[in-house]
Amino acid sequence: MPPVNSMDYSGKDTVLDVVRRESEDFFELVDDPNNWNVQTRCTEWEVRDMVGHMIDVTEGYLMRWEKARNKEPIDTAGLLVMGESLNEHAQAYRSLPREEAINRLKADYSKMMDIFQNLTPEEWSNFLVTHPYMGALPTFFYPAFHVMDYGVHTWDIRWGLGEKDRKLDERTAGVLVPYMLYALLPSTVDAQSAQGLDVEYGIEVKGEWGGKWRVTVKDGKFEAKPETGNFEGCKAVFTFDASDFVLTAFQRFDGGTATGDPETIDKVRKLFFRI
Repeated sequence: MPPVNSMDYSGKDTVLDVVRRESEDFFELVDDPNNWNVQTRCTEWEVRDMVGHMIDVTEGYLMRWEKARNKEPIDTAGLLVMGESLNEHAQAYRSLPREEAINRLKADYSKMMDIFQNLTPEEWSNFLVTHPYMGALPTFFYPAFHVMDYGVHTWDIRWGLGEKDRKLDERTAGVLVPYMLYALLPSTVDAQSAQGLDVEYGIEVKGEWGGKWRVTVKDGKFEAKPETGNFEGCKAVFTFDASDFVLTAFQRFDGGTATGDPETIDKVRKLFFRI
């Protein structure tokens, strides 16, 4: 069993501590003017665009949080347009002077963290905030999104600085494992790639934050359930450490090892669209 359940209120302090640690690393990198125009792992983004992206999403969350508290309706665009839309928004901030952009993001970050810190147990699971691309979500998703953004995008920056073999911190990756299985992967199944596919396969994540899951893909839907056995009947089994699992889910590379039917392995590797 993982040390904490990062989706439960009992895991709140751990999740927020991870956000603080990853954001400190992120800000240390962007505060160095020599890094501002470094090309990151994201093909369209330099470091300055990472800052623009974080301004965009954080200010979007703050606005949507306020509307949720005021019970005001707000739209959502769907995940299929997320990648293109985020790219446009991030690059739109290139016109900001570097120091202005960084200071604006740090102020946004402080406001967001204050909201996260003050979340009650009731709000953690039952207060819904409409995500720009995923619809209404319980608030516990939003601290996890900050772990994704500050954790994975810091990795993207360090990749651009030459640290090609760097791993995500085990705790950072660990708190994200359930969000990959129960949110990201089910939401990014490519309809064309999944057409006619009816398969069961296994996922095993090694380490204290890991576990085993049996995945069913049928009628274009991805479903993962905890597995206590030996993956009997699965056509393939994918084995990862927590870092490689998260980075593979975000399509930074095809990580881990795979055993079983080669055709199934190939189809699973190509099953998801990029956001």
